[in-house]
Amino acid sequence: MPKRLVVALSAALSAVTASAALVAIRPAPAGADTGGYDFAHPQVVATGLRAPWGIAFLPDGSALVSQRDTADIMRVRRGSAPVKVATVPNVSPGGEGGLLGIAVSPVYALDQWVYAYYTSASDNRVVRFRLSSPQTQQPILTGIPRAQTHNGGRIAFGPDGRLYVGTGDAGNSANAQNLNSLGGKILRLRPDGTVPVDNPFAGSPVYSYGHRNVQGLAWDDSGRLYATEFGQNTFDELNRILPGRDYGWPICEGVCSDPRFTNPLVTWSPAEASPSGLAYAKGTLFAAALRGTRLWTVPISDGAAGTPAAEFQGTYGRLRTVAVGPDCSLWVATSNRDGRGSPAADDDRIIRVRPAAR
Repeated sequence: MPKRLVVALSAALSAVTASAALVAIRPAPAGADTGGYDFAHPQVVATGLRAPWGIAFLPDGSALVSQRDTADIMRVRRGSAPVKVATVPNVSPGGEGGLLGIAVSPVYALDQWVYAYYTSASDNRVVRFRLSSPQTQQPILTGIPRAQTHNGGRIAFGPDGRLYVGTGDAGNSANAQNLNSLGGKILRLRPDGTVPVDNPFAGSPVYSYGHRNVQGLAWDDSGRLYATEFGQNTFDELNRILPGRDYGWPICEGVCSDPRFTNPLVTWSPAEASPSGLAYAKGTLFAAALRGTRLWTVPISDGAAGTPAAEFQGTYGRLRTVAVGPDCSLWVATSNRDGRGSPAADDDRIIRVRPAAR
């Protein structure tokens, strides 16, 4: 073979090898497979909602969605338009208050109970009722401080069958450190509203305290509890919640050196987070960010957090809630009609993200 041809073939083979190496090391595009989910192919499952706040799934796979400002509960099924199934009476919307969190009894097929956290004319409260008669309410917990802001509002049943309630300080930071106040706390109750005997403070629903405004609750596969919390001007937080612990507000915001307080796993600036709803699946926590207009994904291992990554940044606007459906898909609700967003024509929406194919 002529020497000139050998040199040409060698150069061509080198170029092919280099190109192959570049392809092999090129990182996957953003959203391709974060936390085990296919963020590259989201699906819109509902449009035309008004400030949806909570999502809770029924045994048939449909979702109940609470609307903060209308006090309506919408039933959402894939492939169908949302349908109003109840309007909760005695709700007094205003500011950040209204019909907030919603939960379905762990034994819904037997008792048909739906639980709701709402702002009344005098307080925030948790009640339960049946969809067929929402006006017939059983109060579960009353007397949670209310205000124009910092009303908390997330409720969820834990793996222990207890009902957990995230509250805010109602604009009075002293509530968070006051164990006689229900504000600025995570509370733990039996489904009928009575206090479990193994709560950290005898006779009290208080499970943890020193919180500014808790709006996200989720448990990992080992039953560890996590919560999202709005900071003031410096740090929003993702906390691992342990019974009886003090999380520092208002004395401490974010990480501090005071041994009296439990430090967060992750902090963000309010501009990049303002985190509300929280969900766990596939070894990852997912936090819906309002002001940050993104979904934060945080890998979790043995109660410790890895490096957060953002999905949907600026794609859908303000994100209020994220929930894991019965098929393990993520449902993410926008909050662009809450008075602080810039709604698109089809807002508010629920976005579904499927597990990534393996």
